[in-house]
Amino acid sequence: GVKDGTWTVLQLVEALGFCLENTDPRTRGRGIQLLSQVLLQCYSLLKEKEVLHLVLFYESRLQDHHLVIPSVLQGLRALSMCEVLSPGLAVSVLKAIFQEVHVQSLLQLDRHTVYSIITNFMSTREEELKGLGANFTFGFIQVMDGEKDPRNLLVAFQIVRDLIAKDYDLGPFVEELFEVTSCYFPVDFTPPPNDPHGIQREDLILSLRAVLASTPQFAEFLLPLLIEKLDSELQSAKLDSLQTLTACCAIYGQKELQEFLPSLWSSLRREVFQTASEKIETECLAALHALSACLSRSVLSSDSEDLLDSFLSSILQDCRHHLCEPDMKLVWPSAKLLQAAAGASLRTYHCITHSVLPLLLEQYTKHTQSSQRRTILEMLLGFLELQQKWAHVEEDESILLSLQAPVCSVVFSALTDPSVQLQLVGIKALTVLGSLQGFLSSSDLELVVDHLVRLALHEEDSQSSEAAMEAAGSLAPTYPKVFSGRMVPRLEEELQSEREESNHNHHSLQQRCLQALAAVSTHTSIVRETVPVLLQYLQKVQKGTEARNTQDMVSVCQSLHHVALQCQQDAEGCWYFHQTVVPCLLAMAVQATMQESTHRLPGKALLEEEVLAAMIPVISAATTHLSPELAAQSVSHVVPLFLDGEVSFLPQNSFPCSFQPFGAGECLEAQRRLVALLMAFVCSLPRNVAIPQQEWLLRELLALSCSCNCPFTATTAAKCFAGLVNKHPAGQQLDEILQLAVNRMEPSLEEGPHRKQALTLLLWVTKALVLRYHPLSSCLTDKLLGLLGDTELGPAAADGFSLLMAESPDVLHKGCHADVRIMFRQRFFTDNVPKLVQGFHGAGPDVKANYLKGLSHVLNHLPKPVLVSELPTLLSLLLEALSCSDRVVQLSTLSCLHPLLLEAPQVMSLHVNTLVTKFLDLTSSPTMAVRIAALRCAHALTSLPTTVLLPYKGRVIRALAKPLDDKKRLVRKEAVAARGEWFLLGSPGR
Repeated sequence: GVKDGTWTVLQLVEALGFCLENTDPRTRGRGIQLLSQVLLQCYSLLKEKEVLHLVLFYESRLQDHHLVIPSVLQGLRALSMCEVLSPGLAVSVLKAIFQEVHVQSLLQLDRHTVYSIITNFMSTREEELKGLGANFTFGFIQVMDGEKDPRNLLVAFQIVRDLIAKDYDLGPFVEELFEVTSCYFPVDFTPPPNDPHGIQREDLILSLRAVLASTPQFAEFLLPLLIEKLDSELQSAKLDSLQTLTACCAIYGQKELQEFLPSLWSSLRREVFQTASEKIETECLAALHALSACLSRSVLSSDSEDLLDSFLSSILQDCRHHLCEPDMKLVWPSAKLLQAAAGASLRTYHCITHSVLPLLLEQYTKHTQSSQRRTILEMLLGFLELQQKWAHVEEDESILLSLQAPVCSVVFSALTDPSVQLQLVGIKALTVLGSLQGFLSSSDLELVVDHLVRLALHEEDSQSSEAAMEAAGSLAPTYPKVFSGRMVPRLEEELQSEREESNHNHHSLQQRCLQALAAVSTHTSIVRETVPVLLQYLQKVQKGTEARNTQDMVSVCQSLHHVALQCQQDAEGCWYFHQTVVPCLLAMAVQATMQESTHRLPGKALLEEEVLAAMIPVISAATTHLSPELAAQSVSHVVPLFLDGEVSFLPQNSFPCSFQPFGAGECLEAQRRLVALLMAFVCSLPRNVAIPQQEWLLRELLALSCSCNCPFTATTAAKCFAGLVNKHPAGQQLDEILQLAVNRMEPSLEEGPHRKQALTLLLWVTKALVLRYHPLSSCLTDKLLGLLGDTELGPAAADGFSLLMAESPDVLHKGCHADVRIMFRQRFFTDNVPKLVQGFHGAGPDVKANYLKGLSHVLNHLPKPVLVSELPTLLSLLLEALSCSDRVVQLSTLSCLHPLLLEAPQVMSLHVNTLVTKFLDLTSSPTMAVRIAALRCAHALTSLPTTVLLPYKGRVIRALAKPLDDKKRLVRKEAVAARGEWFLLGSPGR
């Protein structure tokens, strides 16, 4: 009635008069409860005069019987949300609550109601409450004092934060407000099991920390408390204290810290020198960093003492001498403390490095052992890395510039040391020095390049070689002229040289040259130098007759792919790479097919599957990041090359015969193989780039994929067709081409010499449509399910489910702009797993394995949470799959079960007898991969409840003794791990 206006609230009060004036407190309580419930739903409809009368009524009831108070507080909470509350009423209500209600004697919910009333008034009546002055703060302290419930504490802590943040008058009650909150520090709370409120210990810690670190006024009380807790034995108290100290430093100044600095430093130093806990050490260093930053920020008055200098002096005095100790025991703790302080500000960096860097350089020279030198250089590296923070400040260069010669000398000496570990630290240091603009002179830079070339090419240890290449890549963008003018020619010279040393060493050197050329190509100007070198070497290898040609070509393509990936974020470099490399690769491939067209296939290394497969990612990576305009420009050349034989855009385009990859005849078999390169290009184009003559191209690809006798060519044609179909706009044209594909596939799948090719096409087209949720996908999937019962194609069709669910490396993935909808795997699972299960139960014994294999492939690629939720219905089938003789089914099922043992132990424990038997049987499988997977599952069984496993302990330990003697080391390793866990099963503390 109040809601629709037929009753006013005052009429309701009159109607409730008998209840509200009743002598029985329970009856009065019920009357007020009803009125309060109405107000909680209708408070926004009240008028100002009604609110005034209600507030006066409810205030008077605060003196009533304790049974009535909860309902009175609910009514006041409703009134505290009214926008028409008259000025002065908020103060009146709070005064009445402070005076009449002993809050901490109420139940949790009623206390929460009081906090809600205060919160509501603070958000809407701030100025009125501030008019109360410190009385409001004192009243709240009384309300909160003794609170124990975590739900209420979170609200109470927020109120204290607001009191401080919104500048309420704390008056003489600062210490009382601190005491009423700090009594909870450090938080000791463990949420009860199945807690519906979801409050975690961390929530209370962060909320309380926000209070304690909210005002410098708490400093004189808080800092002694933090020091006391730091000196305790409780690790959680130490961590909380350190994190709170770090938070406080953000708002404290010198004045707050001055009295406590010696004690704080003493505690921090002790913890870093003595603790075995990495967490505590990390927090100590963070706190020291925060203290140093705080002192650096403080503005000094002319007559005040400079606390930062004296604080840093204490640090240097206590840590510096440890850097010189022969046993180097406390070297790292001291270095970490010094670096934590030095990283706080430019001023602390100057002060500490001025004292420490010369000492470290002296110690490096003094020590001769590589291990000691490495430790010293790692410390030096820590200080050099801090220098990068201040690189933008000009005067900052002075300290390191004065030490330029000795620093460079130390780093260069590390690069020539026989110790690989010292070399690695030297390479890191070199990278940091190179990042400091202006630090290295031109002669130093030349020396840097020489060292990197030597390490990259001639250092025996691959770690140093790889680190040197990585360093060259990170420094090259800063010094492109030096690297393109000095390093690239050196690498080219080494690559082209004909050496007399052993073939193996020479080949290894060439491999490293190729890797180094790719690694250094991190700037467009360098890419313009390295790409021609790589292409020239590829052409040289193509003309050779050595047995290693195939591997050499693959290596060049891998380097080109590396360069392509590094160019992708730079539009200029990306376009240069594309228009240089793609036509060149196509021209070389076309040339190779011409040389073969008059002879038999395939004689040239360039046309081998391995080489073409290595060229695919190069062309793909060179295409995916092109702008639509440039991609359209390129596609207008490449597609006509394949459809019309238009070779004019290719370099060296004088070919002996025409290029017709879609033509008929055995002599064109070599040319057809290049459809792989067409696939790499067109399937990587952005979706908004129009492909010329696309319908014609699709028809040619369809015909080739169904009729070609070469499996490689047929598969790449099918993938290319699928990639284009996936991106094709929906509509009549797409429907027609798909119908054409179905009409070509169906008869070929039934009978004839091209059944396998038709199945490959079916799989790729189905995948293309499943990814984009096309309606035809379900029809094609049903065809695939039907083929599981085919004795010839069934095993391949079952493996095809892996193709449908897995990420494809070259087409149909998001990186090449394919249309991939989210959760397509879950949708495929929901639609098709029931059909797989049904098919399995109805299948003959000779094809049952196909259904199990298909199912295990689907489950293997399903997100684990989905799999766990479906586990009860599928587990019996998975256990049956373990009995299948097909090793692919066994392996796939084991890899599916392994995570389920860890994530769903309760469900799995219901089948423990079967699981133990099956896993132990499979540890004797003739296939090594199956033995390893079975042992891992036997190991994972130990995550099931101990009481369930104990009856099997002896049997499992005896059975696992046999694989301990397996002839394969990896099997023995898994057996040791699994048997060890079973031995410990049921031990105390596990």
